[in-house]
Amino acid sequence: MLRNVPIFVSSVFLLCAALPALSFANAPTEIRLWHAMSGPRGDELERLAARFNASQAEYRVAPRYKGTEEQTLALALGSRRSIWGPHIVQAYEAGTADLMAQEHAVRPLWEVMAEARQPLDPNYFPAVAGAFSDAQGRLLALPFNIATPVLYYNRAAFSKAKLDAGNPPRTWYEMPAVLGALVDSGSACAFTSAWQSWILLENMSAWHNEEFATGHNGMDGGGTRLAFNRGLMVRWISMLSSWMKAGYFSYSGRENEGEARFASGECAMLTSSSASYAQLLGRAKFDVGVAQLPYYDDFSAAPQNTLVGGSGLWVIAGRTKQEYRGVARFLAYLAQADVQAQWHQKTGYLPLTAAAYELGRTQGFYAANPGQEIAVRQLMGKSPTRDTMGIRLAQFQRIRGIIDEELEWVWVGKKTPLDALNTAVERGNLLLSR
Repeated sequence: MLRNVPIFVSSVFLLCAALPALSFANAPTEIRLWHAMSGPRGDELERLAARFNASQAEYRVAPRYKGTEEQTLALALGSRRSIWGPHIVQAYEAGTADLMAQEHAVRPLWEVMAEARQPLDPNYFPAVAGAFSDAQGRLLALPFNIATPVLYYNRAAFSKAKLDAGNPPRTWYEMPAVLGALVDSGSACAFTSAWQSWILLENMSAWHNEEFATGHNGMDGGGTRLAFNRGLMVRWISMLSSWMKAGYFSYSGRENEGEARFASGECAMLTSSSASYAQLLGRAKFDVGVAQLPYYDDFSAAPQNTLVGGSGLWVIAGRTKQEYRGVARFLAYLAQADVQAQWHQKTGYLPLTAAAYELGRTQGFYAANPGQEIAVRQLMGKSPTRDTMGIRLAQFQRIRGIIDEELEWVWVGKKTPLDALNTAVERGNLLLSR
């Protein structure tokens, strides 16, 4: 009997040593998602990942907040060769050209999905898909947290000014009378805007089917040059400049500073992101109205479609086929109509497919939240043209900074609108030429 003890002990030791390896082999494959969404929207992303994880046992998606979008993308690209780096990264749409220029940094979404035999809903709104697609219309990244600009207005301020709160201005030509009435009734700030490059130049160009840059706004590839210093923009910035001198328009800052002024009741009208609707509703102590972005009705193509802003989910290169199958499975899950509808309704970001929009409509979401539908209709009213599909420029964030700087010279009366626009185009084209 004693002679068998060492054999028995050895067998037990070998079995125990094998258990961790067996557990590891049966553990779900981790898919790391690095993102820039904090607060309630980050919490909602965590819930989406948890529901996906609970729906199957093969993969486990692990979302990780990594700071701003710029910080998140820089960290992802810097660690893409590490075994602890991300499989998926959230990246803003303005950085698409720069991301595509990073050799072997990302894989096109269409390729990953085809390799894993995971179909995606083909009915993405064209104005949404176009910003994240290649020249053949194939998705490079999964559109995710997407918004477009709309007009917000203070219904109480309208009533005080004896304006029809149910009939906000439809065109920019109707605005001066409305702004004058608001000022006369005591509004310290009749109209302001957030994100001035995105809304006042980029979206105004698309809304009127005018090119912002050559080569279909850079979507055709290299050789692109800025081209917004023409009739529409000169007229528009000149109008805003005259409104500022009259006390009708007020500059609030380069980002979303105008939202705080609107929510406090200081500014009566605001152009800003549709994704801010729920936040403005929660912060304002008045009834917030939402309207379509006004347009010039003497432009035959207007209104065309607005552009999307926000981020897509990009697939980092250099992972295994097994990991990419998990990536494809999770992204296909996010694209499902019920998931899309829930994401839209919980976060304020736009639904991305016709199926998600129809689901929300049949659920009564837009009947209860009519302001949420206005942004969707701006995107789906007309099929985008080649000049309204999106804008894809190298160093786009720096170009936006140049535009902001030059417009600020107009607002303080140091440059004419034409001089500022010409200089912005010249400085931006120097960046593009490099």
